[in-house]
Amino acid sequence: MATTGGGKAALVLGRLLLLLCVLGHGAAQRYNAIWSFGDSISDTGNLCVGGGCPSWLTTGQPPYGETFFGRPTGRCSDGRVIVDFLGMWLCAHTDTGRTQEGWKRRTGCWTGLTRWYTNTVPYVCMDYAAEHFGLPLLPASKAGGDLKKGANMAIIGATTMDFDFFKSIGLSDKIWNNGPLDTQIQWFRQLLPSVCGKDCKNYLSKSLFVVGEFGGNDYNAALFSGRSMAEVRGYVPMVVSKLVRGLEAIVRSGAVDVVVPGVLPIGCFPIYLTLYGTSNAADYDRDGCLRAYNGLSSYHNALLRRSLSGLRRTYPHARIMYADFYTQVTHMIRAPHNFGLKYGLKVCCGAGGQGQYGYNNKARCGMAGASACADPGNYLIWDGIHLTEAAYRSIADGWLKGPYCSPPIQH
Repeated sequence: MATTGGGKAALVLGRLLLLLCVLGHGAAQRYNAIWSFGDSISDTGNLCVGGGCPSWLTTGQPPYGETFFGRPTGRCSDGRVIVDFLGMWLCAHTDTGRTQEGWKRRTGCWTGLTRWYTNTVPYVCMDYAAEHFGLPLLPASKAGGDLKKGANMAIIGATTMDFDFFKSIGLSDKIWNNGPLDTQIQWFRQLLPSVCGKDCKNYLSKSLFVVGEFGGNDYNAALFSGRSMAEVRGYVPMVVSKLVRGLEAIVRSGAVDVVVPGVLPIGCFPIYLTLYGTSNAADYDRDGCLRAYNGLSSYHNALLRRSLSGLRRTYPHARIMYADFYTQVTHMIRAPHNFGLKYGLKVCCGAGGQGQYGYNNKARCGMAGASACADPGNYLIWDGIHLTEAAYRSIADGWLKGPYCSPPIQH
């Protein structure tokens, strides 16, 4: 998901290298790369490549990134996000990945340098070994890199549906970047010749793909524009169908191991609770979340799971994993202490204790008047619409080992 702030569409769309070594406990297969697609849940800073984060991007301002990086990186969190932990966990479970030098040799990336691809589209080769061992990342510069370990196409604000769809329903002004699913797949295809030449299917069969979440911003665009819940629910079959067609294209390209997250329980997020809260107790579920909005998420996820079952029958060689964002985050809200947290529905970074949830749309994290809590590691929710590093770490663990990914990534 992404914030509702506007701004001109970014013209420079980056790709951040995800460094991966591979071999989980008990796994017989080596992953040679991670390829990630998605929105701000997965974005590792694609709008901040080259010249730094644009000034209008609130998620590119302090205190974003403070917990781990000590500065904003474009990640919509106080630190790392799920794909960071997936890559780091896989690296940590290799023989050569247990030393700093081993991480560097295995990843093939010795520095944090920017390389410029065709049409001046940048990506960053970031040294995850340096991050893991608490060393500073080197500043980006126009130098070489290695894409053979994968890349992250995810970008803040990304939607499943393309611009023409939103134009057709009168919401073109709500879509402020050009990075929907189809475009991210195009970026991926543009990269392949430089990565695997003519033997891409064999290479990609040994990679891990993380596709999503997708759908959150499609629904955000409509809901935040005042469209009725009935109308937005009518979009769900189209959104899921578009996502499944994208997944099918990725599998036909050679992907075998594919993680597909569902959407989050949006009715539990402070931005929704603040904007659409009511005085009617019947509008809330046992966890204090808005029933109607969570019902939208549940509907999307039910259709997605059914469609993934069909994909598995069509492509029996593929290992298509459903990552259950909804259930995991619901459990974290219901019993945060089970995940090492204290606070479920309160915002860490925002309006500083204003209201029940600490969220104010006019003083969002990164804006004037907002501040961050002193202990983000105790919070589930970072800024009202994204999660904390501590939450993302737990979620990655639930995907790797279960029970929140079916089947688990680690096998």
